[in-house]
Amino acid sequence: MMKREIKKTNDKLKELSSVLGNIDVKKSVDKRAFKTSEVVILVILTAIIGILIGSLVTYNLSKTSGERLDSGLEEFIENYEYIVNNYYGDIDEDKLLSGALAGMMSTLDKNSTYMGDESNNFNVTLEGSYKGIGVEVIEKDGTLVISKVMDNSPAKDAGLKSGDILLKLNGKSMSGKSSAEFASIINENNKVKLVYERDGKNYTAVLKPKLINLKSVTSKLIDNKVGYIDVSIFANNTYEQFKNELSKLQKDNISGLIIDLRGNVGGHLVTAEKILSLFLDSSHPIYKIKDKNNIETFYSEGKMNTKYKIVILVDENSASASEVVASALKEQYGATIIGIKTYGKGTVQELQTLPNGQQYKLTTKEWLTSKGNSIDGVGITPDIIMDESDKNINFDDDPYIRKALEQLG
Repeated sequence: MMKREIKKTNDKLKELSSVLGNIDVKKSVDKRAFKTSEVVILVILTAIIGILIGSLVTYNLSKTSGERLDSGLEEFIENYEYIVNNYYGDIDEDKLLSGALAGMMSTLDKNSTYMGDESNNFNVTLEGSYKGIGVEVIEKDGTLVISKVMDNSPAKDAGLKSGDILLKLNGKSMSGKSSAEFASIINENNKVKLVYERDGKNYTAVLKPKLINLKSVTSKLIDNKVGYIDVSIFANNTYEQFKNELSKLQKDNISGLIIDLRGNVGGHLVTAEKILSLFLDSSHPIYKIKDKNNIETFYSEGKMNTKYKIVILVDENSASASEVVASALKEQYGATIIGIKTYGKGTVQELQTLPNGQQYKLTTKEWLTSKGNSIDGVGITPDIIMDESDKNINFDDDPYIRKALEQLG
C-alpha cells in the first residue's frame, strides 16, 4: 500500500511539473483545480528533497517513472500517512503540512522562517500601502480590538477609536477570527458594515475601504540649521517619502543632517540603495553580495555627493537595510554613527509564496559592507556609544539628538 501511495504522489509531482519548478514569488501560478491540501503537500515534498541534498533547489520532475524516491522522502510520506490514518482525533491536513514546513525552516539559520498567517501583516508593512479602512487590529482574548486609527482614513472619518471592540463585519461575527481574516473581508469588498462595541454599547459604521499609505518617514528642522529624518522601515514607498522630506530640508540650506534608524529592523534592500544614491555618486560602492560562488559589488546610482555632515542614530534593533545605510554612509561618506551596537543581520532572504498563499523566507546570500566587512551576528559598533538607559525620552530631551548636534557643530 505504501509503495502505491509513493507512486501516486510521484505521479502528481510529475503532473505539476509546469507549476512548481523553483518556487518563486515573482512567477505566476497555474490555476488547475487541485485541492489546497494536495498542492501544499506537493510543495512540501519538493522542499524536503532540496533540504536533504543540502539546499532548496529545483527538484527534477522529469525523472523516469521507475526511479526510486529518496529514502528520506519515503520516510516522510510513510510517517505522514501513519499520522493521518491513525491519529485518534480530527486532523487538519493543511495545518499538519504547514507544521512540517515550519519544522524544516527551524533547522536552518534564525532568519529563515515560515511565516504562515503572519504573511499578511508582513506584506502590508513592506509594501507600504494596502486597501483598508485605516485601523491596526490586535487579537485579545478571542476578540479583535482596534489598537490604532490612522489619520485621513475611512475609520477616522467614521469616528472609530483605539480600544473599540470589533463584533461583526458584513454580518459575520469576528469572535475568534484573526486579524488576517478581518483584513481579507475588507479587501474583498468595496463597502463594509462594521458593528463595534465601546464602553458597553454597540455602534454601527458603514465604511468604504480605500488605498491606505503607511508613513515611514518623518522630518524636522532643528534650530533652523540641522535637518532630522526618522525612518521607521524600508518599505516600497519609503524612498519617495525620504526624498520629499530631504528636499524640504535642503531648501532650508541645512548645515548637517541626522538620520534616525533606531528601531528600524530593515526592509527592501533596493529602497536602501535608492536612499544612499541621494548622497553618493556612482563612483562609490555601497555594499557587496556574497553567495556560494561569488562576491558582487554594488555601486550607488547617484549623480553627485552632498557636502553637509551626516550623523546616523542606531540601536540594537537597527538591522538589515538599516545597517546597509549606516555602514555605507560611514565608510564612503564619513558619517558619524551614534548609539548602541546594531543587531547584526548580514544575510539576505528571498520571500517564497506557496500556492495556498502562505509564505516563508529563506536565507540565500550574505551581504558585506562597501569595504567587504561582514556584520552578520556582529553588528556595527557606533563611533560614539550611548548608554542603554538613554531610551524612551521625548525628542527635546533626547540624549542621542543632543550628542548628534554636538558632532554637527
